[in-house]
Amino acid sequence: MDNNLMQTTIARPVKCSGIGVHSGKTVNLTIHPAPANFGIKFNRIDLPDKPCITARFNRVVDTSLATVIGADGVIVSTIEHLMAAFSGMEIDNARVEIDAHELPIMDGSAGPFARLLAEAGKKVLDAPRCFLVINEPIELAANGRFVGIYPSDKFKITCTIEFDHPAIRTQVFEAAISPQIFLEQIADARTFGFLEEVQYMKKYGLAQGGSLENAVVVDKQGVINSDGLRYKDEFVRHKVLDCIGDFSLLGLPVKGHIVTRKSGHEFHHSFLEKLFNNKSSWNTCAVNLSTSTETPLSKQLAN
Repeated sequence: MDNNLMQTTIARPVKCSGIGVHSGKTVNLTIHPAPANFGIKFNRIDLPDKPCITARFNRVVDTSLATVIGADGVIVSTIEHLMAAFSGMEIDNARVEIDAHELPIMDGSAGPFARLLAEAGKKVLDAPRCFLVINEPIELAANGRFVGIYPSDKFKITCTIEFDHPAIRTQVFEAAISPQIFLEQIADARTFGFLEEVQYMKKYGLAQGGSLENAVVVDKQGVINSDGLRYKDEFVRHKVLDCIGDFSLLGLPVKGHIVTRKSGHEFHHSFLEKLFNNKSSWNTCAVNLSTSTETPLSKQLAN
């Protein structure tokens, strides 16, 4: 049986610390193994009763500056890079302990998280993976932005960005996502911003933890980071990373080809809502362990 068809968790706990990009506060994070069908849950150990929030698109409460999930007045912010690492590294189940409301930004990419998961090792569980399989195209377009998803036997992303800036312009990146491709081509792409926007946010108390250590910053001439870019098209690769993180909130690995143009967290979330409501366009299925064929499962996303 292909291990890709079985659910996974990490083999042992791993931890890291860093600052929240918006709060500027130090946060400690520990990732624990979890059983089959647990999914990814965030555990706020700094609060009474240590509440848990499931990383699912119907728990998203804000997408203005980052992806924020919440329940019963409790939030967990800036989850997209860690969620991208879980998805890209094919880790289905984990419990994430944090002692603040915002995840650490690390270096602005998913690379530190992906390597942390690789260090922990992968444990294959005795339960089949359930996939969200796209049966027919679904598209959403508005104000020049676009997201579509199409039938495919693998998880694939084609992303296009367009910025009227000489350091960016139009960039396109396409890949079938696997742990190797994620680690080598996507995970280390950093978040980016424009200098005037960063200055404006800091003036009004936002991005307090933001710096050239955890973002690519662009002024009118070009990239101001002394070490330059990690990839010549790092900007679009980071948008692919964000897309992986946002679509992971479906709670199931996807078999489909995602195509985006000039999209972002908010538009991705709108698309996920449309996707979920178009139930005739997809089905959920798992591997039949006796025949290695796919059999339908119902109501996987209802919880």
